[in-house]
Parts: sequence; structure tokens; C-alpha cells
Amino acid sequence: MKYECDMIADLLPLYKDGVCSAASEKIVKEHIAECEKCSDTLKKMDDSLMDEEFKKAKDDVIDSQAKFFKRKSAVAGSIVASIFMIPILVCLIVNLATGAGLTWFFVVLAAMFIPASLVVVPLMAPKNKMLLTMGAFTVSLMLLLGVTCIYTGGTWFFIAASAAFFGLVVFFTPFIVATEPVKSIVKNNKGLIIMSAYTISYAIMMACIGFTIREAGFFSLSLAISIPIVCVTWLTFAVIRYVPVGGLMKTGICTAGLTLFAYYANDLIFYLINEFSNKNVLDPAYVQIKPAYNAIWLAAGITVGAIFFIIGLTLKLTGGKEK
Repeated sequence: MKYECDMIADLLPLYKDGVCSAASEKIVKEHIAECEKCSDTLKKMDDSLMDEEFKKAKDDVIDSQAKFFKRKSAVAGSIVASIFMIPILVCLIVNLATGAGLTWFFVVLAAMFIPASLVVVPLMAPKNKMLLTMGAFTVSLMLLLGVTCIYTGGTWFFIAASAAFFGLVVFFTPFIVATEPVKSIVKNNKGLIIMSAYTISYAIMMACIGFTIREAGFFSLSLAISIPIVCVTWLTFAVIRYVPVGGLMKTGICTAGLTLFAYYANDLIFYLINEFSNKNVLDPAYVQIKPAYNAIWLAAGITVGAIFFIIGLTLKLTGGKEK
């Protein structure tokens, strides 16, 4: 070869773009015909250029389509919002025309926020659509309950709102922790966050009910019933999430544990009620006579749990895999 590869490497970009002189083009052609290394370098330059062009074209298409759908969503959201305004305006006119003032109109107005939160918000939100939709729905439902309570002169808002909030937390929390940006924040603690949200919202509900009805002994009785149930729920979660054994062994532990709890639940709850309320609410007949079928399903539950545990343990010791 007449020329060094370093010199040809300097000419390759000009050759590829077709801007080098005829003499230089001839030199490069003769060299790459004999030099496999420089020929491969030229091919890689062509491939990288094509990749870059394809990437740019793909990004342009994606950006164009994203802008298109954003415009369409904004238009659709505006149309739907306009439709929701029709009953609001009609109710406003009727409410004023009948001389009732702005009374039940606010109930209708608050009610329209609920469908708007489920339709308009996901259409108009630029990102985090699911998270914003669930948040907007929760706020609109609380607003409707509050306005209705004020209009009817009731005192039930905190009971209804806390109960509805607990139900929404139970339904929405698994979706919230799997949605950005919450997903990136909680990472591998999704189960712990879900259980904590359930427990806190349940405690808020019971507190709101107690402070609203103001009945003597409510908190002691609700605690007596809630504490064992909440503790067993957390223990079951801890076994499933953190005990380092297989699924069959976890199933066995949970089955046997829940069966024992169900068997002694009445006695335990009655005992706690007695301790917290200083009232003897135990039924003597219940204490003296336990139905025979209780012992049957207790034995059946423990047996099923033991079978699952033994199978899982056997597979672990023999190196088998759970299906």
C-alpha cells in the first residue's frame, strides 16, 4: 500500500461526504480496495450515520404525534367540559328563577366535578394522568359530600368522608404506588406503603366516627375489635413479604395461623372488650359450650396448612422447584 492508514483515516470523512478532490478520491478508493481495516472504518461511518438519521426521524415522528394527540386531547377535554357546563347553567337559572337562591345548585355543581375528574382530567393532564385523575376524583367526592352535608344541615360529613376515603385508599393505593413518580420514590417498599396507607386510613375513619357520634365506650370497643384484626393482618403481610421461605411454606403458615385466629377470635375480642370497657359481655353459654364443628374446621385448617408447609419444605430440601 502506497499510503499510511492514518492519512487515509483523515480523508475518509471527506470521501464519505463526497467533498474531497478527484485525486484524493482515487487514493482512498485504491487504498480501501486493499486495506480491510480502512474499508471497515468506512462502513461503520455509514452505519452510524444511518442510525443517527433513523433516530432523528423516529424522534421527529414521536414528537409530532405527541403534539398532535395533546392538541386532540385538549380539544376533546374542552368539549366535554362544555357539555358538563350545560346542566350547571340550567340548574343555576332554575334555582334563581324559583326564588330558592343558590342552594341545591351547589350540590349539582359539586356533583359535576366527579365525572369531570374522570373524563376531563385525563384528557387535559400533560403527564401523570392516572395519579392526577385519582386525586381529582377523591377531592371532588369529598367536595360533594361536604356540600350535601351543609345543604341538608347534617352532621355526618366526617363519618361519610372518612369511610369513603378509606374505601378509595383500599382501591387506589396499589395503582398509586405503581405509577410514576411514586413508583420511583417507594421502590421495593410498595407492600409496606400499601399496608401503612390501609392502617392509617382505617384509624382515621374510626377516629372520625368516634368523635362524631360521641358514644361512651366507642373507642374502647372499637380498639378491642380492631387491634387483633389489624395485628393479624400485619403478621400475615410480614410472613408473605419478609419470611425467607417458599410460597408453599408461606401458604401453610398463613393458613394455619388464620385458622387459629378465626377459632379464637370471638374469645379474644370478648376478652379485650372486657379489659377496655370493664363490662362483662361474655355469654356464659358460649363459654361453656363450643360447637363441635368449630373443632372440625380448626383441625381441617391446621391440617391443610401443615400439608402445604411440608410439601414446600420437602421441595426446598430436595432441591425441587415450586410450580
